[in-house]
Amino acid sequence: MIKKPLLYLLIFFSFIGFSQEQISLISWNIRDFGRTKNSEELDKMADILRDADIVAIQEVVSGYGGAQAVAKLADNLNRKGAKWDYVISNPTHSSKYVTERYAFIWKTKNIKIKNRGELITELDSLVDREPFFLDFFIKGQKLTVLNFHSRPHDKNPEAEITAITDYLIGLEIDNPVILAGDFNVNEKDSVFAPIKQAGFQASVVNAKTTLKNACKSSGYLNHAIDNIFYSKMVKKLEGRVIDFVRFCENVWAARQLSDHLPVVLEFEIE
Repeated sequence: MIKKPLLYLLIFFSFIGFSQEQISLISWNIRDFGRTKNSEELDKMADILRDADIVAIQEVVSGYGGAQAVAKLADNLNRKGAKWDYVISNPTHSSKYVTERYAFIWKTKNIKIKNRGELITELDSLVDREPFFLDFFIKGQKLTVLNFHSRPHDKNPEAEITAITDYLIGLEIDNPVILAGDFNVNEKDSVFAPIKQAGFQASVVNAKTTLKNACKSSGYLNHAIDNIFYSKMVKKLEGRVIDFVRFCENVWAARQLSDHLPVVLEFEIE
């Protein structure tokens, strides 16, 4: 029989242990999202994402098809046991063949928003596709998430990363911040040193996230360019890549969903 003082102590520490909300955030570059996905593929994507709490999507096409695809994906997620909501950004202020949208999808049970997010226009002249940010409120505490897709690796994405880093440092934000996306640069590159010095850390380290056109002797994974960077007030529990390919013979079918793998950050807000 447990004595009362010990019982109270156990209850106290149980309360402390469960008072923080554990959140899972997935970032995924879904190639040409809104142009190429059928209903079966959308359902497969929903199965991959269903355990997340927040999903940040890059490469949503700028036309009507992009918004429609996000809505259909959210509807598929709603059929899998939880209630989800979504927002889609305006098209980025980019040249014709570079313009895209971003999207966030999240479970509404414990996560709220107070606005529909916006593109960071201050970065318009410094990047090809300005980031999209949204403030989430988890048990009343604000979490700011930036969603970003950089220019290709041979068009100096490092300059964009530097601009975003300078922007974040200049804001002096006093709430938890996450920067998620496809950076087209490996997190171990020196261009990320300033954001790491500012207290941000990478969710995954040198983890390959893109798919080759076909499986070769070296496997089917290619570049380590997708990541989630989180600020000091975010306590990382786990960071990983979701490899939904698994076997060489699945590469072609996997690439019908995307040529990128999703990156996951499981965390608590401190």
